[in-house]
Amino acid sequence: MTLEPRTVEPGRLVVRDVVAQDLDAIKALHRRAFGGGVEAALVGELHASEAALVSLVALAGRDVVGHVLFSQVRVEPAVACLVAGLAPMAVSPVCQRSGVGSRIAAEGLVRCRERGVAAVVVLGHSDYYPRFGFRPASEYGLASTYDAPPDAFMALELEPGSLRGVSGLVHYHASFDAV
Repeated sequence: MTLEPRTVEPGRLVVRDVVAQDLDAIKALHRRAFGGGVEAALVGELHASEAALVSLVALAGRDVVGHVLFSQVRVEPAVACLVAGLAPMAVSPVCQRSGVGSRIAAEGLVRCRERGVAAVVVLGHSDYYPRFGFRPASEYGLASTYDAPPDAFMALELEPGSLRGVSGLVHYHASFDAV
């Protein structure tokens, strides 16, 4: 089935928690969005290991057009607050640049805050994530275990001051090692 490019009207987009019946459609979405199965396998592993703190789908009608997942990360040396990593996130290629990604990322951050997450890190586009308040993680003394440009690893305090005085190396769930 080939979908035609379309604009998703904000009022027609439903964002909700993932249920088990969504996983096949979510994996298919990640394969379409990234052109391979690595991210799809990651989503499956994170859900199977119950590592997903927040996992949301965006629905346009019955179609899964977006997905975002947040999982706990470990900061070494240990910190007293709960920190999550935003990854992976995918939007159907036919719905990109229509606000779906922004909507699910923003809703995911709200859900993280509601679930006691004090801060979120992301390894992503430095021109996209600052719109949500992300800043270079180095400003908080945080570094990633992954080899990436420093401006691509960012952090956001959901609880103001939660990263004050924190410094360390951020480790994602072991499932990310295959990515």
